[in-house]
Amino acid sequence: MIANGETNGFAALESRGEFAQLVLSDDSPPITGRSFGSSARPVTSGEVVFNTGMVGYPEALTDPSYRGQILVLTFPLVGNYGVPCSNETDENGLPTFFESGEIHIAGLVVSSYSWEHSHWAARQSLSEWLVEKQVPGMYGVDTRALTKKIREVGALLGNIVVGPPDSIPESEITTFTDPNARNLVAEVSTKSITVYGSSNTPSVIAYDCGMKYNIIRCLVDVHKVKLTVVPFDYDLEQNPSNIEWEGLFLSNGPGDPTMCPQTIKSIQYALKLDPPRPIFGICLGNQLLSLAAGAKTYKLKYGNRGMNQPCIDLRTGRCYITPQNHGFAVDSNSLPPMWKPLFINANDLTNEGIVHTDKPFFSVQFHPEASGGPLDTAFLFDKFVGHVRKISQPLVLQDGLAYQRQTVKKVLLVGSGGLSIGQAGEFDYSGSQCIKALKEEGIEVVLINPNIATVQTSTEKNEVTPGADKVYFLPIRPHVVMDIIAKEKPDGIIVSMGGQTALNVGVELWKSGLLQKAGVKVLGTQIDAIEATEDREIFSQKLQEIGESIALSYSANNVEEALEAAKKIGYPVLVRAAFALGGLGSGFAENDAELKDLASKAFAVSSQILIDQDLRGWKELEYEVVRDSSDNCITVCNMENFDPLGVHTGDSIVVAPSQTLTNREFFMLRKTALKVVRHLGIVGECNIQYALNPKSEKYCIIEVNARLSRSSALASKATGYPLAYVATKLALGRDLVSIRNSITKTTTACFEPSLDYCVLKMPRWDLKKFNRVSNKLGSSMLSVGEVMSIGRSFEEVIQKACRMVNPSLDGLEGIDSNLTDDEIPLEEQIAVPTDTRLFAVQRALEEGWGVDKVYEHTKIDKWFLSKLENIARMRKACKDCGDVEKLFAQNGTDRMRSLKIAGFSDQQIARYTNLTPLKDGTARVRSIRKSLGVTPCVKQIDTLAAEFPAETNYLYMTYSGNEDDVSEGLHDPIVSETDDDTWSTTPASKSFKNRIRSASLATSKSESLADKQERGVMVLGCGAYCIGSSVEFDWCAVSAIRQLRKDGFKSIIVNYNPETVSTDYDESDRLYFEELSLERVLDIYEREGAGGIVVSVGGQIPNNLAGSLVSSGAKILGTSARDIERAEDRQQFSDMLDDMGLKQPAWSVARSMEEAVKFSRDVGFPVLVRPSFVLSGAAMRVASDEAQLKNFLGLAADVAADRPVVVTKFILGAKEIEFDAVANNGKILNYAIGEHLENAGVHSGDATVILPAQKLYVETIRQIKKYAVAISKALNITGPFNIQFMATGNDVQVIECNLRASRTFPFVSKTFHKNFISLATRAMCGLHVVPYNINLLDIDYVCVKAPMFSFTRLRGADPTLGVEMASTGEVACFGDDAQRAFLQAMLATGFKLPRAGSTVLLSIVNDNFRREFAESATTLRKMGYKLSATPGTARWYNENYKLDMKMVTKPVNADDEGDDPATGAPSALSELKESDVELVINISEGTTRKDEISSGYIIRRTTVDYGISLVTNVKCAIWLVKSMERGYDTFKAKSIAEFYHLDV
Repeated sequence: MIANGETNGFAALESRGEFAQLVLSDDSPPITGRSFGSSARPVTSGEVVFNTGMVGYPEALTDPSYRGQILVLTFPLVGNYGVPCSNETDENGLPTFFESGEIHIAGLVVSSYSWEHSHWAARQSLSEWLVEKQVPGMYGVDTRALTKKIREVGALLGNIVVGPPDSIPESEITTFTDPNARNLVAEVSTKSITVYGSSNTPSVIAYDCGMKYNIIRCLVDVHKVKLTVVPFDYDLEQNPSNIEWEGLFLSNGPGDPTMCPQTIKSIQYALKLDPPRPIFGICLGNQLLSLAAGAKTYKLKYGNRGMNQPCIDLRTGRCYITPQNHGFAVDSNSLPPMWKPLFINANDLTNEGIVHTDKPFFSVQFHPEASGGPLDTAFLFDKFVGHVRKISQPLVLQDGLAYQRQTVKKVLLVGSGGLSIGQAGEFDYSGSQCIKALKEEGIEVVLINPNIATVQTSTEKNEVTPGADKVYFLPIRPHVVMDIIAKEKPDGIIVSMGGQTALNVGVELWKSGLLQKAGVKVLGTQIDAIEATEDREIFSQKLQEIGESIALSYSANNVEEALEAAKKIGYPVLVRAAFALGGLGSGFAENDAELKDLASKAFAVSSQILIDQDLRGWKELEYEVVRDSSDNCITVCNMENFDPLGVHTGDSIVVAPSQTLTNREFFMLRKTALKVVRHLGIVGECNIQYALNPKSEKYCIIEVNARLSRSSALASKATGYPLAYVATKLALGRDLVSIRNSITKTTTACFEPSLDYCVLKMPRWDLKKFNRVSNKLGSSMLSVGEVMSIGRSFEEVIQKACRMVNPSLDGLEGIDSNLTDDEIPLEEQIAVPTDTRLFAVQRALEEGWGVDKVYEHTKIDKWFLSKLENIARMRKACKDCGDVEKLFAQNGTDRMRSLKIAGFSDQQIARYTNLTPLKDGTARVRSIRKSLGVTPCVKQIDTLAAEFPAETNYLYMTYSGNEDDVSEGLHDPIVSETDDDTWSTTPASKSFKNRIRSASLATSKSESLADKQERGVMVLGCGAYCIGSSVEFDWCAVSAIRQLRKDGFKSIIVNYNPETVSTDYDESDRLYFEELSLERVLDIYEREGAGGIVVSVGGQIPNNLAGSLVSSGAKILGTSARDIERAEDRQQFSDMLDDMGLKQPAWSVARSMEEAVKFSRDVGFPVLVRPSFVLSGAAMRVASDEAQLKNFLGLAADVAADRPVVVTKFILGAKEIEFDAVANNGKILNYAIGEHLENAGVHSGDATVILPAQKLYVETIRQIKKYAVAISKALNITGPFNIQFMATGNDVQVIECNLRASRTFPFVSKTFHKNFISLATRAMCGLHVVPYNINLLDIDYVCVKAPMFSFTRLRGADPTLGVEMASTGEVACFGDDAQRAFLQAMLATGFKLPRAGSTVLLSIVNDNFRREFAESATTLRKMGYKLSATPGTARWYNENYKLDMKMVTKPVNADDEGDDPATGAPSALSELKESDVELVINISEGTTRKDEISSGYIIRRTTVDYGISLVTNVKCAIWLVKSMERGYDTFKAKSIAEFYHLDV
């Protein structure tokens, strides 16, 4: 509470509501929290039970079965959508939205209460409703810990106490009243007889033992029954009201069934009637029927209450997801003759229904009428009413064919190829899970995937991680797949785990009949079902067959049809390409002109386009659905987009589960999902997307993806349900019931996960790397990666996600983020979706706009905005205070906990309270926080909201809790020792030059190997995929984890990327799905007592933490943090090279603009601007003049923060060389030298790399090795490292050194068949290491790595290469010679070779390049290609080589398509758009001449937009032509084992 006027400014940090506590009857300490709802009664008694449902609190609170119970809701966020109108009634006079006329629970306990609600149907808040009904509520409780207690000790009696504890007598607080001692049925049953549907037939009597209103609706409205509702004690035999009846219904209700002897007596009378009259019971009705039949009931330990209980129909074997609410059960063993169990619970095997074997009597323990929950078993009402109507009810048995297992012995798995925007690392995770599932079934796995950076293409195998039996690094093309099929002769093929690439190949091969001819079965969803989802017309027709609809949509096969469709729909319209991934080729058109432009580009990637109704502003939702061949069907996860429709879901913030849907909406969409998936015949996993009107229950279906998608990986990690693994088992004919839940190990996989946490996915973009690319978001996906945060409040997960997606952010901030533009009106920044809109929205809220005003501009749901406003208010409270001591002087623990529950980092608090320097201030806040006892607790992801025990290692940390789910490490954390010289910034210091090195930090003599193995090792993962840090670093992390486990070390992984294999809980001993921030890594390190931290396998993010971790006392394994800094800091590293006499390009630290300009003039332009501590060449630029230099220095300074920016001489025409190695205590163990095909100036991540190097001089190799040995020794390297060199002739110079794994480590490891990371891991752990025996003379093959670009999606980007990385992925192929491997790698990137007789367009900037390419140009002409060229290029070749090239003009602008009036030469643009150009070779020199940039850019951009193959590097162009000339596009399929000469 606010103590006085001075603390009013702290209101945002104080907990609302009175002090409250839950006192339990087991003498445990009271559970404290805050009250909401009614405080009229200081003490409220009840039986404490839990419900695992994630929606439906209005329905649950009015369910009479909860009479007298204190209800604990396991889902942490409650009250989000308010409470609907209680006065609105249906045609039966019943409240429309409730299950009775009052709230029946005694009290409500939740983790987090939403004081602000948002929903079109809401009329009051949950708290207001509770006040009105005089029911207390309590929040701020660790409901997961409470659920576990109830699970372990059973349902407990409890008291909710509201008010200061000293104000209430102790005797009242500790006196408990057991509601089960009362006749609860008598309390809730009707006191009079009521008839519903009086004109209906037949007549049914319903015993109201606490009947839910939805039962009445089902029987009267749906089944047209005349329903007479009688009190529970109505004497049926006497029938004093002379009610005519043909059937008897027994309702649900609360308490012990044995307390209803009158009801049982009437049932016994009905059972004896001859002829028998049908009887149907639900919930308590099941128990009453059992007792009447002579069976027994018993009290369950804690009951079944929730919406996801799987129940098996013992007649058919089908499993249904059911809602339940009961504390008693029937003892199946006590059933008398002629009675049998009808359903059993698939998890705990308790009775879920009984049936008479001869008469129409049956009952079920669950709620077929639901409300809340799924209506999957509503067919039971059909059965009952059918019996009453005397309609034969034949038993519909399952098709026996569904249980025939697929008899496959060998399967071909088609991968996704190189990573691109829209198709990223999630398919490595899916494929790896698929392989695991197949190997468990004893099936031989053949994999085709040219993505060498992936985990799934690893050839190392062990019992825990069995890999594919054969791996083909080949282009994923139909004819290549058929070559492998002809060779390997698999029984089946899986095309649903490799994204759109694999799916399209599978469809093409099936439609051509080649798969059928080869006798290869498509496993899982069949091709006709896939086509039904991919072809919009078929899809629309299929939906119409079941009464569902998509948004108004028409397909078009040409531009004219597209224009006609737009006229029918009305502008604006959405243009989409069919059979495309991630919205490729899509966008919104406002008029004919925009439609023509979009349509022409979309036709470049698809033969059919779709014109859709514009539904921007509607809510977008997704459901992940799983179905088996026995027709068991479940939804594993539902997700809600933070952004309204109009932003591709891959570019939207996504929340799981949905936060703003009511029970009606949630299960309406779920019911539709199951209906659609069944109708389409999907077997396995799929994803369905909806648009939902934000002001009604109107919805339409957007699309169905009949394959594993990016959302599937997210859903798997969000829920702990391994979708790809399960889908693979289902593809083999297994049914869901027989598959075990891989987390609990005891329950079935035929269930729907309950989440007791909130998950948020936030995309990661790299749009600033590309000039001319708009940052506006729309229907075409632009993000390159994503993060997933887990917590128990929305504020917590969105602030966590901001830090994850951008490590330079401290949380969600607007003004302080530096991501908003002061020159653009804020209205514009929030109205248009962009990659920075979230921060503009936050700024608007910080500036006091208010939720309503922001909503009008964004249409983001007000509930989400209210949570952001809460963050803004808390920030303001801290900043207004500005003093850390004052901030926590009063109610310090409460305020600190409130800030941490809302996701604020220690560094944010330090900055808000003006603590400087920030690093020390953050440490001070951490110290204050710990002194206040505010520390995070560790929670498990267990799929079932703690209802069942789970020994899972899948963990996250949160401040919304006070009890850990797992024990702490057995050891205290190791505190590293540092001395003053450790952080000396002078690399030339005496101790550095002359120090006598001891062993690595990892080789402590004081601790035994067993102790170190028990302590374990923390491995920091890669974080979000971005350009420069992608799946290759996940391969490195997984390799390290697997080696640790192999060597007996406990492995602890920290990562937050849902696309990765490293975040598969099977891979490590403990998985923390958490931030890679200093604060959180230290939290985990201290808690686990780990033996050390590996920072060198996850890319730049963990590497940059090394210094801060050591200065905070953590122990880094491998190369020391001080040496990492010496390598990463450009100035220190260059100084070191100078001291060692190692050559490097001339360099200077850019201390001022004047110094940089003077240096550049002295050495001559061009120069290279290089910031420190960055990945993928971020902000690295080649400056050709002073103007560019000044511009680039500003950009680099922004990226490097306070780190040095160095300017070096840029050397033209040099060859770049990669040196990847592993060292131990400064001595190199193994190395690999890779040769770039392109000259220096192309970032190594974008270069074509050849291994082993083919054209390096012996002297060059000798010099490289000499330099590397010296650097390794100087930096005392232990672990992986990478050095980049350049060579002109035999003159070798050092470019840079990274003391971590590089993106080429999986490439070199798989090329040499030796895992460099495994070796490095052993070295870093201080184990004995023996170098691999690698003899280059024994390697008679070559591997070529080629970059994968996503320029097609990045509209406006110039598809050229430079010193800052632009590629989104990579592939690699093997060959007997380099050019054969090169062409295969090019094809594997999706590059299309020009067909014979087509046109090749040349535009080569200068005579040197023209001369270099001359032989290749002549070869193209000899091969029969027609040649066109821009004026300078055409003249040069025609004059010097008589090649008769057709001249085309350079475009002046993007619309310059006319012929040259002077010469009649056509425009290059018209040639590209209208002729048969199938290859463009455009070589520029990167000068700043305006005509070259504008015309060259327009040609390149148009080439990419129209799907024409483009080559922009002369070396690559020459190799391409040579490879084509030699016919290397045809090749024999060889697995990697064949290249290794293994026995295959």
